[in-house]
Amino acid sequence: MIDVHNMTKKYGKLKANDNINLSVAAGELAVLLGPNGAGKSTLIKSVCGLLRYEGSITIGGHENHTVEAKRLLGYVPEFPVLYPMLTVGEHLEFIAKAYRLESWEERAQELLRRFELDDKQLKLGKELSKGMQQKVSVCCALLPEPKTVIFDEPLVGLDPHGIRELKNLIARLRDSGCALVVSTHMIESMEDNWDVTYIMVKGKIERVVRRGDIAGQRLEDVYFAITEGQLQGGAQ
Repeated sequence: MIDVHNMTKKYGKLKANDNINLSVAAGELAVLLGPNGAGKSTLIKSVCGLLRYEGSITIGGHENHTVEAKRLLGYVPEFPVLYPMLTVGEHLEFIAKAYRLESWEERAQELLRRFELDDKQLKLGKELSKGMQQKVSVCCALLPEPKTVIFDEPLVGLDPHGIRELKNLIARLRDSGCALVVSTHMIESMEDNWDVTYIMVKGKIERVVRRGDIAGQRLEDVYFAITEGQLQGGAQ
């Protein structure tokens, strides 16, 4: 569903992403890990069609800038950006009209209830806390029922109930056949459900780890063995 081939993103002479290759199949949960500055957010924004890059990125076989690709993709950014003068309910209505959705109201109410926003529908975007903004962002991304979803640090700012609901929802999306990418620093939050992990260091994918490759090991231990070794090696 998500295929990245030989993708490079430069800012002047700096290569934020250096010849990235990544593939996420339907029903697969891919975790993107790396220290600050590794290039994770640049990769995500490139996949979502928000940045220019060299190489090839397709969503469901469609070039990622096309309308067909965008209809398949849901994106939850690290920092939610809501319209300050739209209510919570109006944000969902805006998405429904933008995607020309039919019979969307019941699904919208289900998402709002799941994230305890059903009593906040008349609140303006500017009146919401960071955590509530994040929940609205998740609801907007999932309303069109995308076949691929990218989450950039989705758990930051959420309360315990929101974290539990989002983790459960991610598991359900995976089981329903969605291709999922989750970029996070909260490695332990993904320990139960991941299928493949891409570990980035200095703009490159340093290691691709599949669950079967590390039987008996924690993903967190594998991550630190790779990244700390690389960072120490670079400091010598």
